[in-house]
Amino acid sequence: MNRTVIVIDGMGGGVGAQLIARLKELSLPDLELIALGTNSSATERMVKAGAARGATGENAIKTSARLGDFILGPIGIVLPNSLMGEITPVMADAVLSAPGERILLPLQQDHFHIVGAEPLPLGRMLERTVELLRERLRDAGEHQAV
Repeated sequence: MNRTVIVIDGMGGGVGAQLIARLKELSLPDLELIALGTNSSATERMVKAGAARGATGENAIKTSARLGDFILGPIGIVLPNSLMGEITPVMADAVLSAPGERILLPLQQDHFHIVGAEPLPLGRMLERTVELLRERLRDAGEHQAV
C-alpha cells in the first residue's frame, strides 16, 4: 500500500532535508516523500535531499498537507508565527486539521520551552523521528492486512 509522507520546513530547510535524506536511506517501498516549504530555499533543499516533489508557500501547504498519511517537521509548523514568522496561521491550521498523523520534532529556542521534552541533539531527534515513522508504518500495514 502506498503511503505519503509530507515533510514541512521553513527557513533554510535543513531539518526537513535531513529527515528526507534519512528516510531515503531506508529505501522503504511504496513511500512517497513530498516536501512543502514555507519558502523556495527550504523546498529546493528538501527536493535535492530526495523528495519526489515539492511545493512552496501558504497555499501549497494549505492544499497539500491533507494528502499525507504522515506529516513530519519541527514543532513550529503547528504554531502560528513561528519559524521567525514564516508559519502563518493558515499554514498552522492546515497542518493541525490534516487527517494524517503528525510526527513533530520538539526543537526548542531560548524564548520557547516544551516542558517534559528532554533536550536532545538534532541528530538523535532525527533518529527517533525516523524510528517512530517506521513503527507507525509497520503498525498501519498490520492493520491493513487484517
